[in-house]
Amino acid sequence: MQFEKGHLYHIYNQGNNRRKIFFERENYLFFLKKIRTHILPYADVLAWCLMPNHFHLMVVVREVEVRVSGESKGLASSETLALKRNRTLNQSIGILLRSYTNAINNQEKTSGSLFRKQTKAECIDCINELTPSFINEDGITQIHISNPRNQYPQRCFNYIHNNPVKAKMVSKARNYEFSSAMDYFGERDGNLINKEIAAKYVNY
Repeated sequence: MQFEKGHLYHIYNQGNNRRKIFFERENYLFFLKKIRTHILPYADVLAWCLMPNHFHLMVVVREVEVRVSGESKGLASSETLALKRNRTLNQSIGILLRSYTNAINNQEKTSGSLFRKQTKAECIDCINELTPSFINEDGITQIHISNPRNQYPQRCFNYIHNNPVKAKMVSKARNYEFSSAMDYFGERDGNLINKEIAAKYVNY
C-alpha cells in the first residue's frame, strides 16, 4: 500500500478464504477501538463498515508517518520498538491486523492468519491511479463510472454503507449497527467519523 498526504483512500481486507473475522458483538467493538488507536493518528475516517468476514474504511490521509512513543502490550519486540520512533500508516495498519488476529486466535483457540495477506488501499482521488472497481475479487461488483474524480468518492461512500443491505442483513443501511451509516442518518452520535471533512467530498 502506498499512501499520500491529502488523498482519499478506500482500505479493505477480508478473512482468509472468506472466513469470518468477527464472531460476536465484542469483536466488532474491539476492532473499532483498534481503528481509533492505529488509524486516527494518521487519517480522518469518512465512512466505515464491518461485515462478518470483511471490513471497509474510507479515509483522507493527514500524515503518512507519525512519531509514536510508549509501550504496547501483546506486540512482538520489533513492533514495541517501532512505537518508540516514527511509524508509517502502513506499519500501523499491519499492527492493527496482527494484534486483532492474535486476540481472535486466543478467543477461538485457533492459529494462523485471520486476514488475507494483502490489505488493499485504492486511492479514490489520485487522477493517475484510479481503478475501475472497489474490489476485484470474485463475487464483488465492479463499478464503472464516467467521471471518476468527481463521482468515485460518492460511489465509494454509498457502496461501503450499502454492504449490509446487499448482503440482506438489513433492509436499510441506517439499521446496521456496525457501519457509519447510523451516524450519518442520526441514529447514533458516533465520533469515529469526521462529518465536517466528509462534507467536502460527499453528500449525505
